[in-house]
Amino acid sequence: PHGRLHVVVVTKEEEERGPHPEMGVPTAEIVRRYRAELPPYAQKMLWQLVLPGPGRKAEQLNWALRREALREILGDSFDPSRVFVGVSDADSLPDPNVYRWIAGEELAGRGALAYQGVTLSLANFARLNIRGRISAIQQSSIFIRVSIARLINEFKRVRFIERLCAHVPLLAALLRAAFDLFFRRSQICLGHNQFVRLDCLQSLGGFPTDGATEDSTLGYELGARGILIKPMPMLEVNDLPETPEKIVRQNARWYKGVLDDVSHLWRTWRRAPTAYNLTQLCRHVGNKVVEWPVAAGVYPVVGFLGWHLAYLYRDHFWLFVFSLAFPSVALGVTVWVGGIVTQELIEELAPYLPKPVDLRRKTFREKFWGIFRSQTYWLLATRGAWRVLWALAREGRYEPAKTDRISR
Repeated sequence: PHGRLHVVVVTKEEEERGPHPEMGVPTAEIVRRYRAELPPYAQKMLWQLVLPGPGRKAEQLNWALRREALREILGDSFDPSRVFVGVSDADSLPDPNVYRWIAGEELAGRGALAYQGVTLSLANFARLNIRGRISAIQQSSIFIRVSIARLINEFKRVRFIERLCAHVPLLAALLRAAFDLFFRRSQICLGHNQFVRLDCLQSLGGFPTDGATEDSTLGYELGARGILIKPMPMLEVNDLPETPEKIVRQNARWYKGVLDDVSHLWRTWRRAPTAYNLTQLCRHVGNKVVEWPVAAGVYPVVGFLGWHLAYLYRDHFWLFVFSLAFPSVALGVTVWVGGIVTQELIEELAPYLPKPVDLRRKTFREKFWGIFRSQTYWLLATRGAWRVLWALAREGRYEPAKTDRISR
């Protein structure tokens, strides 16, 4: 399908007027110069649009989905049900076979309305210091262990309950309600390596612009409409912000999106008070709104509680042993999973990355800090969440900044 591929780069007018001081030349100008050097047939595959006025990523994407823009890019006659809109950032490096894989699924009759692949923050791994590499591994592991794992398992669970309901139709309504209430998990769009069919996007009114993170809101909206996102076994790499402050800002923007999604999920449930919509609202509040800012404090609190109980029950042997063992085992498992298992998992993916990246820990210092400082990223993420909460408490608002991935 590469002959029908159209790459559209959407920038903002304000970026063109005032580019990043370390870039000198705005992204739009770089694209225009590159396009001018291409042969005529390739120039027809690369487009550059500029969003006038203010707006975030969602507004930029929707600017490219205007009817006049689509006609200019795709021609006067096109079928929205045969067009997929893929989303990546400027620093993204996708697998070159991703378009061929989607075309194969569609032609084989296994198509879907939305696809989500694996996104790893490893593109600039070689430029990062030890702390940055730890954060890159941990951030990448989130997308694998949580996001993609959830997509794969959700697809299987829904298909299983559909087969079960077909075998016992009398209990189908009860089974579906119980499944939605206790076992359904929210679908996750990552905003990278993500493809949604054009007619599906148009039925949603384009990318959601209500919150700071259009990708998470899009995932919730697709789920509320009963649309399953199909997991895609294709890897894409992008850059990790190269300083702790930039990582904090990135996580602050994500957490602001989490808070914005609460009102979206509340409106969705009020509009359609189903078991599924109620579950997504409750899980979102518990697993993201509450857990994100307090997660870093769990281990110190549990550790203090364990030692305190051990002192109180020092005359009761088994209670004393349990009080010491519980936080110790929890800490050991955290170090094992976060510092060792996660590293091995990411290293096993190295042969499948779209660019060569050496992920091995080569020195004793790298290995030591990689194991025992595996929680570095989570501490930065927690700081981002508290930055948002503090700003909301003091000023009543927080304006999320664009993620800055410019090298130092």
